[in-house]
Amino acid sequence: MNKLASGLKAVVVLLTVLMLPCTMAAQAGRGVIVGTVTDTANAVLQGARVDLSNGLSTVSDSAGNLIFTDVPAATYALTVNYVGFDTSTQSVTVTPGQITNVNVALKVASTKTEMTVYADRQFGEAEAINRERTSDNILNVLPADVITSLPNANVADAIGRLPSVTLERDEGEGKYVQIRGTEPRLSNVTINGIVIASPEASQRQVKLDIIPSELVESVEINKTLSANQDADAIGGSVNLVTKNAPEEPFISINGYGGFTAIQNYVGLGELDATVGHRFLNKKLGVMIGGAWD
Repeated sequence: MNKLASGLKAVVVLLTVLMLPCTMAAQAGRGVIVGTVTDTANAVLQGARVDLSNGLSTVSDSAGNLIFTDVPAATYALTVNYVGFDTSTQSVTVTPGQITNVNVALKVASTKTEMTVYADRQFGEAEAINRERTSDNILNVLPADVITSLPNANVADAIGRLPSVTLERDEGEGKYVQIRGTEPRLSNVTINGIVIASPEASQRQVKLDIIPSELVESVEINKTLSANQDADAIGGSVNLVTKNAPEEPFISINGYGGFTAIQNYVGLGELDATVGHRFLNKKLGVMIGGAWD
């Protein structure tokens, strides 16, 4: 069917070209431009945009043919554009009552294309990058600005977005952290650098699904240990940095809700609040946070 359609289009173009001299006899001072658009291997290019400097434009058909009819006699710049190929521009002279043939062979565009993207970077993210650059070991930092900007149900879900970190999940929710493919029991969990024990007697790892992601200032993943850290973590160490009380009164309330249609349209929701302030001439800081899930 494709070959038949292409043959019919070729016949139509041929009949049009044969009839044009009769038509142009009544239109003195005008001519016709016909041609083909191909690549350097002579493969036809369908959909190439062809523009004349007088404002006329057309598109090559499935056989790569292009045609301009009733073009005033003059010299024009003919430009051919095709995505992925270099733009071709050449001079074409239209003679009254004549058919001008133009065959354009496009070259593949160079792959050395530069693209520059500018965007504002959040302060917390910029600070995290600088902490990673100046760290003595392999460190990944996830700041609070990034944590709260994503739908993280708990700290484990937030940590799972870092590179080389996977999660052991329970009913779809992140629970244990696996660093560089090691078992969760081979990684330590610390809060402000202090190792915390597991609440489960039979396991060494700490469940992180009970800690809301909004209650931490940042999360640090140490993939290699330094001399000031305990050497009992083969996989790495997860350090939760708590929020500091600001100098001015601070209150933050976040919440979301929804439902899932997977099983009996169960409702989902979370609400958390954090309050902080400094007292005694700003020497004593207090932060209180809570969450309901």
